[in-house]
Amino acid sequence: MPSALARPAGAALRRSFSTSAQNNAKVAVLGASGGIGQPLALLLKNSPLVSRLTLYDVAHTPGVAADLSHIETRATVKGHLGPEQLPDCLKGCDAVVIPAGVPRKPGMTRDDLFSTNASIVATLTAACAQHCPEAMICIISNPANSTIPIATEVFKKHGAYDPNKIFGVTTLDIVRANTFIAELKGLDPARVNVPVIGGHAGKTIIPLISQCAPKVDLPQDQLTAVTGRTQEAGTEVVKAKAGAGSATLSMAYAGAGFVFSLVDAMNGKEGVVECSFVKSQEADCAYFSTPLLLGKKGIEKNLDIGKISPFEEKMIAEAFPELKASIKKGEEFVKNMK
Repeated sequence: MPSALARPAGAALRRSFSTSAQNNAKVAVLGASGGIGQPLALLLKNSPLVSRLTLYDVAHTPGVAADLSHIETRATVKGHLGPEQLPDCLKGCDAVVIPAGVPRKPGMTRDDLFSTNASIVATLTAACAQHCPEAMICIISNPANSTIPIATEVFKKHGAYDPNKIFGVTTLDIVRANTFIAELKGLDPARVNVPVIGGHAGKTIIPLISQCAPKVDLPQDQLTAVTGRTQEAGTEVVKAKAGAGSATLSMAYAGAGFVFSLVDAMNGKEGVVECSFVKSQEADCAYFSTPLLLGKKGIEKNLDIGKISPFEEKMIAEAFPELKASIKKGEEFVKNMK
């Protein structure tokens, strides 16, 4: 991976608050009343990159929209409530962010969310395929290793599939790895960038600490510990919230950072690189997260896995069975839909 191109999503987030950055992105948030949706909408509203923000959920969106609309930034905000208002929410959108679904509770895996969230993602992406087929689709809803294949198959069914425009937002894994490495080494986390490849659940999350910029050296025990913490960081938050939710604020931050990077690239900025879980030929898996060079039409180039350590090679090999099973589960869900 050409590290000179790469930089954390957080950099995009911080830059988005600068008054020199201007764009007219029309962004929709589906699931805007939830624990991720509300802070995500706040960050989007606060960015000069966004000119129109449309919010959708099955409850409370008029109130969330009214609240956000009082903020003194230029983005217009409109709330849409219920399935009959979803088409209006999506029309004309450049990017759609989907955090909709139920959150994890203590003892639950991401896969436990499948039965509920699979239907939600299928319904919402079908509406996207019909009403904004050219938009960039950014999916946060878990289990991401299955929901991105669901989105792909739904778009195929509607004849609107573009593999360069459907993204599984795994940015939180990078944000966490950057933070944890910075803590260990006494670095400024804003200047640390660890690519994270694979998927977005447990051992499928593979931080490439060997590619960290700046370069860091860790003894094997620390390397194993920080890798494990990155893989289980979501569970760390679920346990700490004691049944009151999952990672919402950090996910909103990471999701907004990814959207701002994408909008930057759509606006012609060169050298924008983010990791994302996408349809891929870079590994022995139909979907895989790797660093991507983003452009005006989505993925411009997949930058591949790059040079990795034996420790990382072993993690990739161990991740494949779980990844393949999750991908198959998502694809078969759409095949069996009535």
